[in-house]
Amino acid sequence: MHREIATSSARRAAAIDIRYLRVDYGEFCAVDDLTLSVPAGEVFGLVGPNGAGKTSTFRVLSTLMEPTYGEVMLDGIDVLEDLAGARRIMGYMPDLAPLPADLKVWEFLNFHAAAYGLGRRAQRHDRVAECLEEVALTSQWHSWCKELSRGQMQRVVLAKTLLHRPRVLILDEPASGLDPLARRDLRNALRKLASTGATVFVSSHILSELAEMCSSLCVMNRGRLLAAGTVEQVRNQLGSTARTLTATLLGGQEQAAAWLRAQPAVHDLRISGPQVVFGFTGSDEAQAGLMEGLIHRGVRMRAFEEKRSSFEDILVEVAETNRRP
Repeated sequence: MHREIATSSARRAAAIDIRYLRVDYGEFCAVDDLTLSVPAGEVFGLVGPNGAGKTSTFRVLSTLMEPTYGEVMLDGIDVLEDLAGARRIMGYMPDLAPLPADLKVWEFLNFHAAAYGLGRRAQRHDRVAECLEEVALTSQWHSWCKELSRGQMQRVVLAKTLLHRPRVLILDEPASGLDPLARRDLRNALRKLASTGATVFVSSHILSELAEMCSSLCVMNRGRLLAAGTVEQVRNQLGSTARTLTATLLGGQEQAAAWLRAQPAVHDLRISGPQVVFGFTGSDEAQAGLMEGLIHRGVRMRAFEEKRSSFEDILVEVAETNRRP
């Protein structure tokens, strides 16, 4: 299965361009012919349950392993042919990256700034300060790494990843274990980076988390790409048209129920006080027709509400469906 997002013009300007990527571990296929294009300046999410192939994909993108076959380009640089060139323009943040307990935050970042060859001490100092400001941790300059909270540690590692001004950032489960406030700070930091033209490719097994964080995303399971696009496009691709509708009436429940039962795509109807609740598998146009039909028959409605599956429900259903033989 090959799915792509991006127009032909966007593909030419893609910051991340993956073609037919396959990763095998012996007889086990972790990534199965993945094709994906991510335009520059996006916060793009990769979501899937454990074992979906996310980490293997990220390890290839970050030059930590060679694939069985396939092509990977980062900002026009062939990752498999020019490792040094790819590493110069790429920042990689692994899941649960450790911090040295016996260093202060500025010492840790200064060490990595020197390793990146960022010049004189004054230049490194200024760049460390800039990166801490970008992740909202300026106040932790002199803190020991061991004293930081889980969310602060994640943001320090992100600051380290930003030191050399990478054009492509690859972040593996950066929000893992963060509380809601820390996730908000991380989300704001990533959006700010994208606004400068950087491309952020971020993975998670929590779809709702990425839905809040990303401008576009894709879903993988068992090594295959199942859907890609905007949040709503992914919802439509993965979710069925099934939904639950609730009509809250000011009388005439039995009359409304009798008419609704006769309509195509209506099922499992029940009356609960002033509400008529039923399942529906039709189109948006057909749903609008139900409201029009009820009103035409003189049914007085106070509300007409829709409930669709949550992102988590959809992902669980996808995972369970693809687990079956």
